Amino acid sequence: MSFADACRFLFPRQAGRIKWSLGPTEALLDALGHPERHFPSVHVGGTNGKGSTCAFIAAALRAGGYRVGLYTSPHLVSVCERMTVNDRPISEDAFAEWTGFLRPHIERTEASFFEATTAIAFADLAARGVDIAVIEVGLGGRLDSTNVVTPLASVVTKIALAHTDRLGHDLRGIAREKAGIAKSGVPFITGERDPEIREVLMHEAEARDADPIVLVDTARAPRPGTRLGLRGPHQWANAWVALAALNALPAPFGPVGDDIPPSFAAANVAGRFDVRGGGRWIFDVAHNPDGIDVLVAALRDYGPRRPVHALVGIRNDKEWRPMLARLLPEVDRVVLTVAPTVPGHQRWIQAELGGWTNERVIGQPVVFEPDFVRALELVQEGAATTLVTGSFHTVGDALAALPGFAPVG
Repeated sequence: MSFADACRFLFPRQAGRIKWSLGPTEALLDALGHPERHFPSVHVGGTNGKGSTCAFIAAALRAGGYRVGLYTSPHLVSVCERMTVNDRPISEDAFAEWTGFLRPHIERTEASFFEATTAIAFADLAARGVDIAVIEVGLGGRLDSTNVVTPLASVVTKIALAHTDRLGHDLRGIAREKAGIAKSGVPFITGERDPEIREVLMHEAEARDADPIVLVDTARAPRPGTRLGLRGPHQWANAWVALAALNALPAPFGPVGDDIPPSFAAANVAGRFDVRGGGRWIFDVAHNPDGIDVLVAALRDYGPRRPVHALVGIRNDKEWRPMLARLLPEVDRVVLTVAPTVPGHQRWIQAELGGWTNERVIGQPVVFEPDFVRALELVQEGAATTLVTGSFHTVGDALAALPGFAPVG
């Protein structure tokens, strides 16, 4: 099986229904000899900040001399980005080989794309001999495919509305689902600031006998001169959560001390307020209202050269109206578009956008250009800084279309 064959086999399985069961993942891992049991791990969930928190934890562990596996999702350009060892992604050949081995089991269990890639990731990390792995939750927590691990620490960053079509609009209910990654006797760490939601997380963790339960003060000021590799004021909260997770780890992996370590300056995540081209481009995945709020704060903190033009593509199953309303005052021009990789049923259409495509909305022109390549050209005209934001599809497709910018070649 070639890499292209593997992608053709797996990618259509993204369209399947959410099964809310660990059964298919456990069956695939059983066929592989349970590779997830061959390495210790840190399990990171939450609504936003998961990827950044994973990056900080992984950077510190690498700086400690460990061979560190990292499994994150979704990807921007290549599925190989999802599973790395010391920043080296899985090879296309290895991905194809694992897919070929698992194919009959995937078909037998009717496993989804994410269930299959989770099994492939664990197999690859074990085969490459990681000392420890940092595992990001995909969706929810309790019944997420990654929740087959018994980690050294379980982390929930923060709770916000996202994937409401699957998780609902109740923050308390979302919190209960996210806290489902807590395990008996395993430290549970959260950076949630809202007292009511934090109480729900604590209650769920206690019900699962997590120990200890660590509530992180994410508003704490860092020592003067402390640097982070990820931009934006929101990253300090993620850094404090990552530090608490590292300090909850047993020897030899932790603890690492009370101050943010120098290794956090080496953390990097493509597409997270990702400034490239000497400041001419900013790529930021902001696919829910909380993500847009974080982006706005990061823009104000960074101070990009004006005028700032924004290329925005948000899936139509997201709460895009309040997201656009929040972003519009911060930029000088907006081009709305549809990324090529967005599934057909999640694409914007002109009629749906209504008044958002008027020539003047809050003082600046807003246009809809469904041709993605044309939109990329249009948004650059007259811009000192071009911001690409919205869905993973939008940021990933832009990175792939712009020479030299793709995170995985």
